[in-house]
Amino acid sequence: MKKIVVIAALACLAACGKKEAPAEQAAAETAAPAEETTAPAPEAVHAGPPPLPLYSMREEAPPGDRLAEGRDGKALYEYHCGACHLANGMGANLLTKQRMMLGEPPQMGLLVNRDDLTAPYVETVVRNGKMAMPPLSRVEVTDAELASIAAYLAKEGAQ
Repeated sequence: MKKIVVIAALACLAACGKKEAPAEQAAAETAAPAEETTAPAPEAVHAGPPPLPLYSMREEAPPGDRLAEGRDGKALYEYHCGACHLANGMGANLLTKQRMMLGEPPQMGLLVNRDDLTAPYVETVVRNGKMAMPPLSRVEVTDAELASIAAYLAKEGAQ
């Protein structure tokens, strides 16, 4: 039984590699061309992966020593937090829904528009996480960077 299965498999593989007979090939060349298809050129198909969507790419980190105090909180916020908390980010969408359920306008879903945030609250949420937001380690956001971001969001020394 195993020999029959192996022979059948070999026959199928051999049939896959068969080329058209010369008469069939000539008939195909003289036949009227079929409707054109919109398939991409072969070189376009194998050109490599498509470009990343804009939300998947992040600009370079703001320049400066990551451990230095007093850096630009706005630039750090946009770099570290922007993927989720700027417009159209998952965090902004979730917070907008949450704030609207509390009777606030949709603009309050963006953290930069809030006036009820304190620096210690921002630092606590970043380090411990809250609901859908995961905690961020000191490797991801240093204490100095977090202090600048928290001050920016709490409107203390916003730049």
